[in-house]
Amino acid sequence: MKEMSASLQLFVRLARVNAIMARRFDGRLGHGLGFNDFVILLALSQSANGRMRRIDLAECLGITASGVTRMLAPMEKIGLVKREANVHDARVSYVALAAGGKRLLAESLESAEVLSEEVVAPGKAQKLNELLAGSLNGFPAFGALV
Repeated sequence: MKEMSASLQLFVRLARVNAIMARRFDGRLGHGLGFNDFVILLALSQSANGRMRRIDLAECLGITASGVTRMLAPMEKIGLVKREANVHDARVSYVALAAGGKRLLAESLESAEVLSEEVVAPGKAQKLNELLAGSLNGFPAFGALV
């Protein structure tokens, strides 16, 4: 078998880090909030007016529009996010951070900080952020959450 290139090794490692983070975060953030839910709430909180078009949220998260719609449905039912209409264009709607989502995000941020520090070696987070931000060609939305 041919040896993997450095870029393929990086992709495999990034996938593994994502899986590890999701597994560690799921259930430990409190209130039944999972890693993907947390990332959605965080993205919305950092957007203009706490809302985004679904397609823009999907791009920010690196998933499909239908994927983000499936993820948002249960979050909307329990009051973490809400739909908002565009007053200028009826074809466009937004997903916005609801009061429950704001509260839950605020309550879970400290736990998320602790959990992330359990995975990333002390003093390495800043360097890793710098390396990734400057190295991932073709990922324009990569910096959206950092």
